[in-house]
Amino acid sequence: MEVKEFIENNLENMKEDLRELVSLNTVYSDDEKPFGSNNRKVLEKALKQMEEKGLRPENVDYYCGYGETGTGDKTIGILAHLDVVPAGDGWDSDPFTLTEKDGFLYGRGVSDDKGAAVASMYALKYLISENYPFKKRVRLILGCNEETGSRCIAHYVEKKGHVDYGFTPDGNFPGIYAEKGMCGAMIIAKNSKIKDIHGGDVSNAVCKRIDARVENGSFDEDKFRAFLDEHNVKCDINKDDVTMITVYGKSAHASLPEDGVNAFNHFMEALYAAGFKDSFTDWFHKYFGLDLHGEKLGYETLKDDITNTSINLGVVKMNGEDINVTLDMRFPVKTTADKVTALLNVNDENNSIVVGHTAEPLYFDQNSPMISALKRAYVEVTGDDKTPMEAIGGGTYAKAIHNCIAWGCEFPDEANNIHGANEKLGIESWKKQVELYIKAIQNLNEIEE
Repeated sequence: MEVKEFIENNLENMKEDLRELVSLNTVYSDDEKPFGSNNRKVLEKALKQMEEKGLRPENVDYYCGYGETGTGDKTIGILAHLDVVPAGDGWDSDPFTLTEKDGFLYGRGVSDDKGAAVASMYALKYLISENYPFKKRVRLILGCNEETGSRCIAHYVEKKGHVDYGFTPDGNFPGIYAEKGMCGAMIIAKNSKIKDIHGGDVSNAVCKRIDARVENGSFDEDKFRAFLDEHNVKCDINKDDVTMITVYGKSAHASLPEDGVNAFNHFMEALYAAGFKDSFTDWFHKYFGLDLHGEKLGYETLKDDITNTSINLGVVKMNGEDINVTLDMRFPVKTTADKVTALLNVNDENNSIVVGHTAEPLYFDQNSPMISALKRAYVEVTGDDKTPMEAIGGGTYAKAIHNCIAWGCEFPDEANNIHGANEKLGIESWKKQVELYIKAIQNLNEIEE
């Protein structure tokens, strides 16, 4: 059967499988180990779906699972994830009910990354149904913790080892040959005059709203509003026993902070501009301000010819009398975590930055056999030989396992609202994904080294 005919014949089944996966809110939870009861349920559903398509399923301690076909000494890995970020508000439909409208499917996870998981299943189903002569084993590995640390794939590697060739359909076509390094840290502010503050949903998204309380008369309200007006940022200010402030920003992925508006940064800089006398706002203005690339911290010195640093402050909350702020940094591919963390040593008696985790950058030669095979698959299916591969700031499973890059699932010029409201997936793009994954598996299968 021709590939396109197979996809058309299976499209409604694809939608039904995706509907099952989207129906579960798979945000990380500690209600059941390792990543929450819904992540356990979604993995069970996905393993059943893979088995129905002829794959040999295995549950790896509910951290992840995989379906396998083929035989051989070498393994091709396809790594997708079933967990999602919080839905947030602003949706036009229920984020956990797959909704079809005007050629698009809507729901949390349809593009990041449940849709790609389903497309990969059907790519393998096609090859199995056509008795394709596999020279290598192929494993579709589905994790449940990509959005909050990728411990799922670390556990997989510990139990099952690395792959010999692979891709994770959790980025962009025609592929990502380099990923910035990552650093997660916590800002801790003691003795601040800010009485209460909270905002943000997750560390890897731009903080879209801040709610705070300060003493009446502690800042110049006109200057505060003027600063925010200058930057086209809205706020509400109400007075009672204390002054209550809400600042509204715009969410975006932490790897692209320029696509959002960070409510916390703007709140802090507006307070500073309004004369709020506080050790935290002074320190923050000195080292952060409205910077997106760590200029005040000195990160311009680490910029290379491929990538720059990005810094995002995502979740803000009170911890007793202290203020805690998550810091998510993506740093250039030609530097090291040690150089990056050294520049974060700006602590004083009231304010500190505590580094939690780091991941070194990822970089592949675009002429290597694996990258060449994937590039060729993209051109063969799409005819597009002009769009270059990318270097990105987002972190994918490729950092957690050897011999893997992000390849798909978003096409050039697509904007599927990943991590935002009304996340969507174009049905025609989804069908094209299946074609691409089939061709990629075939090309990787033919590599001889």
